[in-house]
Amino acid sequence: MAHRAEPPDGGWGWMVVLSAFFQSALVFGVLRSFGVFFVELVAAFEERAARVSWIASIGIAVQQFGSPLGSALSTKYGPRPVVMAGGILAASGMLLASLATSLTHLYLSIGLLSGSGWALTFTPTLACLSRYFSRRRSLATGLALTGVGLSSFAFAPLFQWLVSRYAWRGALLLVSALSLHLVACGALLRPLSLREDPVMGGPGAQLISLLHHGPFLRYTAALTLINTGYFIPYVHLVAHLQDLDWDPLSAAFLLSVVAISDLVGRVASGWLGDAVPGPVARLLMLWTTLTGVSLALFPVARTPTALMALAVAYGFTSGALTPVAFSVLPELVGTGRIYCGLGLVQMVESIGGLLGAPLSGYLRDVTGNYTASFVVAGAFLLAGSGILTTLPHFCSSASTSKPQDLVTEAVDTKVSLPKEGLGED
Repeated sequence: MAHRAEPPDGGWGWMVVLSAFFQSALVFGVLRSFGVFFVELVAAFEERAARVSWIASIGIAVQQFGSPLGSALSTKYGPRPVVMAGGILAASGMLLASLATSLTHLYLSIGLLSGSGWALTFTPTLACLSRYFSRRRSLATGLALTGVGLSSFAFAPLFQWLVSRYAWRGALLLVSALSLHLVACGALLRPLSLREDPVMGGPGAQLISLLHHGPFLRYTAALTLINTGYFIPYVHLVAHLQDLDWDPLSAAFLLSVVAISDLVGRVASGWLGDAVPGPVARLLMLWTTLTGVSLALFPVARTPTALMALAVAYGFTSGALTPVAFSVLPELVGTGRIYCGLGLVQMVESIGGLLGAPLSGYLRDVTGNYTASFVVAGAFLLAGSGILTTLPHFCSSASTSKPQDLVTEAVDTKVSLPKEGLGED
């Protein structure tokens, strides 16, 4: 345990960034490339698109719904053993999935078991990173989450090649071996004790204060809507392109283009979040709006050039919104409550992750194409962008909260909570 009065903004924090980089790659890189397996599983089990879509959706939902458990365990035991245990669960789920004989087996192995492992890795790692940085938080988060873009660029064609070489069962077996590297990522995490921690109280007191925090609740609702449409291209873009008579390798390559743009967007957004004066919530609203518009335009594009341009636009803007989304939360609740706050956000927004892909698949089954699927996905992001404009930080001139201010806020919260809870501001 390292003891510091304030976040060090560096030091061992860069090793935490490295751990988060590989961890995000091995969790969301796999999820984003699942569209390669989606087409194979539809053919192998002769099931409707909506039923197969539940595999990824259950995994995303369990990862997010189980985040409070990962947060609570990290608060008690530290993030290192929790993340290492999550890596073992994630690898075991993929291993069992390679032996599946029905969709139910895949729901339980990838959806439940691997999803539980991802729940114990993602939230504790990102919360640990947020505690190591203050002034450079957006940049550090952006660099950590570039692992998603790089892995998506590499995994989509790699998984397609593995499927063509070893079939989907052999490919899942190798993905299991990759997932086991999450154990090494967890070993790099060193818990950090900050001056404000004792003032914030235990997990129960933090949870009660957050449930009385109006801006936090609105922020959570916005991210839930964003999460509903965010993952649709990663699940159904390959199938949409195959409906347009694209061959599987070319469709997988377009996912790689999205991944490269995503990578650039995360780094650029992380740098802008720290460099541009004003609240980070404004940047989050901008990137969310542009992502929703690009999603809604996908059905309009028919030519390879237009689809490539939209893939670049969607990849950049969807990647750009991610680091600033995680940077807004410490500004709202303080670093002392980041474990509890991030876990609660992830749990609630799991509703969007659970319903998004099946809804998209249902619309495909009803209409015969993915036009309505992409338009509805874009509408969810635009609705979330509208809610973000109601945050108090959206109109504030301060871009970050000072640690000493957060301690004062926590003391006031602890004293006033039994009477009236936290006010809107």
